[in-house]
Amino acid sequence: MIISFFEEFPNKKNLTKLNFITFPTKLYLAATSYKEFQKIKQSIKNKHVKELIYWPILEIKEGYWISPFSQRTALKRILNEIPTNQPVMLDLELPTTKNPLLYLTQLFNFSCNKKLIRQFISQHRTVYAAEYYPKKQKFLQFLGLHFPHTKVIKMMYHSMHHFNEEFVKKELQNLQFVAYGTIATGIGGNEPLLTTSQLKKDLQLAQEAKLKEVIIFRLGGLNQKYPNILKQFQ
Repeated sequence: MIISFFEEFPNKKNLTKLNFITFPTKLYLAATSYKEFQKIKQSIKNKHVKELIYWPILEIKEGYWISPFSQRTALKRILNEIPTNQPVMLDLELPTTKNPLLYLTQLFNFSCNKKLIRQFISQHRTVYAAEYYPKKQKFLQFLGLHFPHTKVIKMMYHSMHHFNEEFVKKELQNLQFVAYGTIATGIGGNEPLLTTSQLKKDLQLAQEAKLKEVIIFRLGGLNQKYPNILKQFQ
């Protein structure tokens, strides 16, 4: 099982946390353009990082995350510049907490934006999709927050939501990828942090379910208390 990391703010300070990594890993790096991602990518020299995945984000006024309610011009700008062979992770979330006005301004573009995202996925070799914790897939698909032919990463953040253990075990049986956390705050700035005991339990459940990969949100939260836990699952 690969243990990877999201990094929403891949600055120098957060990337130095790679010093805690002593096992093969992958990084999902957020950037507002492919050019910015390339610049960050070139700065990473750590031998343990085996793959870098581009996580495109928009300006907050544009919706920040990717969805059919994102500002259309911004969505076209950021998706059209990504090479077809570049592994990419689409963070499929609604703009409710960033710019709810987009529900009105982009309603007319909803179908076109949904089609644009679908075409992007069909034309690119490797597309991961971070999705809301388990909900009805048909409902998410209707909203343009779930698409076939992606590598689905379910965001099961125990620090933010209570999940019954039996429920988690059942859901993991249908997944290859899961995201755990949070061990550092994200764009919201007030996300509660996961305890080390819960992280260990989450990793145990993923290992028992034989998941291919666990992605932890986020790299910048690593400190000296985590390495011993992570090593147990290598």
